[in-house]
Parts: sequence; C-alpha cells; structure tokens
Amino acid sequence: MNKQQLANKIWESANKMRSKIEANEYKDYILGFIFYKFLSDKEVEYLKRNGWSNEELPELVEDDTETVDQCKDSIGYFIAYENLFSTWLSMGKSFDVSNVTDALSAFSRLIGDNYKKVFDKIFDTLQTGLSKLGETSGARTKAISDLLNLIKDIPMDQKQGYDVLGFIYEYLISNFAANAGKKAGEFYTPHEVSLLMSEIVADHLKARDSIAIYDPTSGSGSLLINIGRSAAKYMDSNKIQYYAQELKENTYNLTRMNLVMRGIEPANIFTRNADTLEEDWPIDIESYPPVLRVDAVVSNPPYSQQWTPDGKDSDSRYAGYGLAPKSKADYAFLLHDLYHIKPDGIMTIILPHGVLFRGGEEGEIRKNLIERNNIDAIIGLPANIFFGTGIPTIIMVLKQNRDNSDVLIIDASKGFEKVGKNNKLRSSDIRRIADTIINRLDVPKYSRKVSRDEIRNNDYNLNIPRYVDSSEAAESWDIYASMFGGIPNSEIEALSDYWNAFPQLRGELFKPISDEYSDIASEDIKKLMYSHQNVSQFFSRYNDAFSDFSEYLHKELIDNVTSMAASKEEAILSDNIFKRLESIELIDPYEAYQILDDNWTKMSADIEVIQTEGFDSVKKVNPNMVIKKKNGKEVEVQEGYFGHLLPFELVQNVYLSEELNNIKAKENRISEIDSDIEELFENLDEDSKEKSFVNDDKTAFVAAEVKKAIKAKDVEEEVLITLKSFDKLSNEEKELKKAIKELSAALHLKTKETIENLTDEQANELLHEKWITPFVDQLNSLPENIVSSLCSKVNALADKYKITFAQVDEEIKDTENELSAMINELTGSDFDMQGLEELKKLLGGI
Repeated sequence: MNKQQLANKIWESANKMRSKIEANEYKDYILGFIFYKFLSDKEVEYLKRNGWSNEELPELVEDDTETVDQCKDSIGYFIAYENLFSTWLSMGKSFDVSNVTDALSAFSRLIGDNYKKVFDKIFDTLQTGLSKLGETSGARTKAISDLLNLIKDIPMDQKQGYDVLGFIYEYLISNFAANAGKKAGEFYTPHEVSLLMSEIVADHLKARDSIAIYDPTSGSGSLLINIGRSAAKYMDSNKIQYYAQELKENTYNLTRMNLVMRGIEPANIFTRNADTLEEDWPIDIESYPPVLRVDAVVSNPPYSQQWTPDGKDSDSRYAGYGLAPKSKADYAFLLHDLYHIKPDGIMTIILPHGVLFRGGEEGEIRKNLIERNNIDAIIGLPANIFFGTGIPTIIMVLKQNRDNSDVLIIDASKGFEKVGKNNKLRSSDIRRIADTIINRLDVPKYSRKVSRDEIRNNDYNLNIPRYVDSSEAAESWDIYASMFGGIPNSEIEALSDYWNAFPQLRGELFKPISDEYSDIASEDIKKLMYSHQNVSQFFSRYNDAFSDFSEYLHKELIDNVTSMAASKEEAILSDNIFKRLESIELIDPYEAYQILDDNWTKMSADIEVIQTEGFDSVKKVNPNMVIKKKNGKEVEVQEGYFGHLLPFELVQNVYLSEELNNIKAKENRISEIDSDIEELFENLDEDSKEKSFVNDDKTAFVAAEVKKAIKAKDVEEEVLITLKSFDKLSNEEKELKKAIKELSAALHLKTKETIENLTDEQANELLHEKWITPFVDQLNSLPENIVSSLCSKVNALADKYKITFAQVDEEIKDTENELSAMINELTGSDFDMQGLEELKKLLGGI
C-alpha cells in the first residue's frame, strides 16, 4: 500500500485502540513508540553498514564497550539486542510491559555525550504515561503489543523511509490535533498554513549556501520541518540548522522526535525546553551581547496569552518598540522573533487579527514597527482555519532591513474549502498567496501595496478592510429599467473582462435602445455566443496552447516514471501549465493549478509505489480481504481481488469492453423488466390487489403465489394475462441475474489475468488512461466553464429586467378587475353583499 493508505490504516486502528484515553494524550504513546522503532531500526541499519549480519545481532550487548562507544559516537545512542523493537516483536507471548520500561531506562543511560541536547529525557513523556494504557500489567502489555503490531510496517530506511515516516507522523499528529479539541492549538499548525509560510521564507533564502532557522514556540516542529524542506529545494539539506524552543515538556519531546525522524543530522538540531519570553536563547559566542541571530524565524505562538512585562524595560528584544500589555503577549512574541533575525533575514508569525488595530501599548508598538519599516506584508487568513479556535488570524511577514517602504496587504480570507468543521487552504490558495507576496502584486479585491503615508493617515491602524475591499458588490436594481425595461449599460460594463476578451461579442449580444440602456439582441443567447467568432477563436487558442500537452505528460510522467524526481515534478508541471496559459485570457491559472494538484495527489501515490517496488507493481493484483463474522467472531476472509495500482473497471473498459458491455446490456434489460413489472402491477384493479398473489403492503407481486394463481386459473382472463406476463418477466429476470453473476465472476478472473499478463506497452497505456486522460479532460473543461459562466450572467441580466413594474402593475389591475367581475356574480345575505361591496372598493372595482 502507499503511504496514504498506510497512514489511514494506522490512524483508524489507533483511534479504535485508544479507548477512553484522550487523543491529546494518546498521541504521546503511539508517536513515542514510532520514534523508538525509528531509532532501533536506524541502529540496526548502521551496524549492517559496518559489517554486522543478522546472525550477529544477538551479540549486541552493553558489555561490548567498543560497539557501545562506536554507536554512541556515530548515531548518538546505543540499544542492546534485547531492547530492539524487532526483538520485542519476536518475543510473542513472553513480551511484557517491563521490557519497555527497562529499555527506555537503558536508553537514557546510553546516550552519547555529544548528543545529550537531542536525546536526553526524550522518552520521559512515554515512560511516565505507560500506566494509563491499562489498569493491570497484563492490560498494559496487551495495549503496547497492539501498538507495536500497528506500527511495525512503517518503513524507516533512508531510501524511501524518511518521506513515508515523516508523512505518517505528520498525518497522525494532524489527526490527533483535530480530535483533541482546544488543546490541539498548543502543538500543531495546520500543514497548509505551515506550507504557505515555508514557501514565503524559502524564496527569500534561496540564494544562500547555508541557513539557520528558528521557531521559539515549536510545538510539533512542523513549521521548522516544512521550512527546511522548502529551503532544501535550493541548497544542501545538511547546510540547514534548526533551532527550536518549547515550553511544555511533552510537546518539546514531540519537536525533537519529529526533527530527528526527518533524517536531520543531530549536529544540526538545537533545542530548548524553556519559556521563550522569560528565558531568551543563550548562545556561547565571543560578542556582546550574546545573541542568537538566524536567517529566518517562524512561529505560531499561543494567542493573546498573559505574560509578565515587569522588569522587561531593559530587555534589548523590546528596546525602541515598547512592551506588550500584560493581558496579551502577541507583540512580545513578535518582537522576540524580530530581534533574532539577521539584518537580511525574514520572519513570519501567526497572530490574531486584533493585533492590527488594538490600541494602547499595542498601538504604540505597531506605530514603531511601521516607522522602522519592519512590516513587509500582512495576510488575512480564512476564519476557523486552526484546530480548536475559530478566531480570525493573520500571518505577518517582517524584516530588519527592507528595500521598499510600503506594506503589502492581502485579504486571503475568501480562499478555502470546507473540511469537516474547519476551513482549509487549498493548494491553489497557497500558491496564489505565495506568488502575490514574492512578486508584491496589486490584485483588485485581493491585495494592495499600501504606502506608509496612507497608514499614518489611518493612525497606524492596519485593519485589512481599510485597505483591501474583498467583499462582493451588492446587487443593485436600476429604477428606470425596473419600471420601463431595458438593461443598464453600467451593468453590462461590469462584465468588461469578458468584452476585452471577446471584443465583437458584446455588440451582437446587445442592441442599444438609448444612450444609457440596451436590450438583448437575440432570444437564443447560448446559440449566438457559442457560434460567435470571438468565442471560437478563444477555444482555438486554448486548444493550440494545449495541443501537445497529453504527449508531454506521457513523456514526463510515464516514460520517466522510474527515474523522475517525484518531489520536484509537480513544480515542473505547474510551470509548464502557467506558461501555456500566459496568452489565454479569462482562465485563472490557479484554477488550473488546483486541478493539477488534485490529480498529482493521486498520481504521486502510484509513482511512489512504482519507484519503490519496481514497474512490475503495475501488473500486480492483491487479494481483497474483508472482515466477516463467523461463529460469532470477526475473521478476515478473501472476496476476490483488486488491482495493486490499476482499477479493474479501467482495465475492463480498455481491454475487456465486449464482456463488460454484455453484462451492462443484461443489467439494462433488468431495469426494463422492473419498469414493465411495475406497470403491470399498477394496471391491477383494487379487487385483484386484495388477492394472495399481492404482498401485504399492496406494493408488489408475490412470485410463488402468482404461479399458483396461473395454475388454478381462478381469476378473470384479463388478470390472468397480467399474471402470465409477470411470470414470464420474472423468469427472464431470474435467468438474467444468474447469467450476470456468472459473467461477472468470469470477468473478474479474466481482469486479474489480464493485469498479470500485461506487456509494458499495455501497462503504460493503462497508466495514461488512469493519470493523464482525466487530468487533461478536466483542464480542457476550463474554457467551456468560462463561456458557460458568461452565458449564465447574460441570461441573468436579461431575466432581471425582463418583466417591468409597469407590466406587473397592469397584470395586478387585470387580476383585480377579473376578481371584481366574479364578485358581481355572487349572491348572499345583506351582510354578505355589504362585505363584498367593500372588497370591490379595495380591489379598485366599480
């Protein structure tokens, strides 16, 4: 299975397994054991590279001081054979919780002196929490055994393992965060927000040979890891140093585990378990004052937390800016981050949007930041994007030295997708924001570069709506057009982007009726639009731009499937699509990018399997195992097969269409029979529906009773004909279902054999159909969507003023007159007639 499938399986099992333990606590156990497995497997891998064989591993004992010292010096720790993760798995029923506690104690004793900062007390959270896994030793042993078997299949090797391991670890963290309520905010920044910050920072640092990055509220370490991954696209990953500080011990351990498991050299990891605001980072250098200066700081500090500003007046972090109020430490964290970046560095910080406009001490700090030209950009994020809180948030980008003096303000609050209870940035949203920041773009209703003078004139208030209005224009109604008809030219002009792209189309869609108003020129708007030369040329330009795209994708993805650098391929495809769209008006390249990303998620999972298992993995099938109850117990049984990579349905459509169509024809015939039987039943009279050949609900025939009635011939001739017709159709349906079952079973086995006997050329053809055909089809729908959207907008304009108030008023008068005339025909008592006369007056009747 690919890494996503493996991650899903582990999460589902872990969630069932945790019983009454809170998700926020249970994460410490499962993630702790994953980390122990990583260290254990890494030691075995190291020893094998240095001449050890599997047969020699049992000789791995503490008494072998030479090997112990070698491991401690090279990888930072030593684990004896009896304490290896693989040994635990092999112990079977003799495994006990004491094996774990003994192993964790031994690990603490056997850390290399140069690696204490990375590994010291890293398993304390796991070790002290084991008691919560069960009330008895036996219960704890079973719970741990279940955990070990759950994670045993996660690969840890350097070739593929770091990517898979990191993916699963991050996936589990994010799922635990989503299920941990408000506590989640303490340790996890959503991956999409982290990725956005990473792209901004990595672009700023891309020309450097080596960098140091720092997160003073590191949580799970995901922000640092994503920045390092993005920066590694431009430099040697071993030239990146990671600094992390975290207040809470269990979360601090999470940071260290996460960093180590990504294959980051321990020599590049610097971590502290301390209060960032109270205990600034010390560093031993021969300068005064001793200050940690890094290329980038990223952080997602706790929002509006209380702190102690007393005695901080002399703290150089806040000098020249001011002290944040006691009730809200947001600007204290920001100034701490800013203080630690180099003159040419960059920082990004997530904060509640209140920091943009709150007054008092915060207003003074904001003023000083603007006057010192530190604020580079502000990004307004969608609400409800973080786990456990729905408050609106922003990302602020700051620098010590800047070439420009304006502030780029982006309102990205409208770009997201709904996922469960939360909003989530899409890949296209991330790309749009990052491109806007990197290129400092002014985009109507989205972003604007704001001068310092304008900000001064607004009394240093940075509230985003003051500068960028992203709201949709409220629909207005033209009074004259509403009364007398016609379409206001101003509302037609609002579609100017379309008219710029289709310059002659407007003149043929609308005919002027005055200087200010026009009317629709044709009743069939859709026909006129799709047959127009401008629209035809638009489709042609798009088709020309993408005429060879399918062939390009085949060469890029399929011909090079085993050798491509998969981690960089999406960026290559993206650049190609953006370049093709440069000359195509109206089409949003970010919409195309989202289509790419959605498809790439599926393609990359297959590519990962092919590159790991070889190209023959395309020709593999797997047994389809399902859980069923047997004798009161759940057992796993096989129900057919499924393609390892190729869906059976795809293979059938391409190579077994005749057999597939035969089955579909029989299924269609069954649908026809069902309709015919339904019609026969509806034609029965009510008396017949009381007979025994109709079910108790009076909704259907009873087949066995129908046969008896036919044989007895004790019904009217017309009913007998109906029953015989039903019986014939019922027998035909039964035969068809039997045939379909047999044909489906045969087709299933034939599909299995077809996949297993594919030639390389056929396998490539099927990969093309799975990956490229749907992707290209979705991209090709973009110009159609544009024209369809314009058609809908023009139709809406036409309908909006089609019926005037004058017409409505005339219809009301006609209706009143008709009703009044009808009243004249009525008779009744004197009181009735008086009432009717009064009603006629109200209707305007005579």
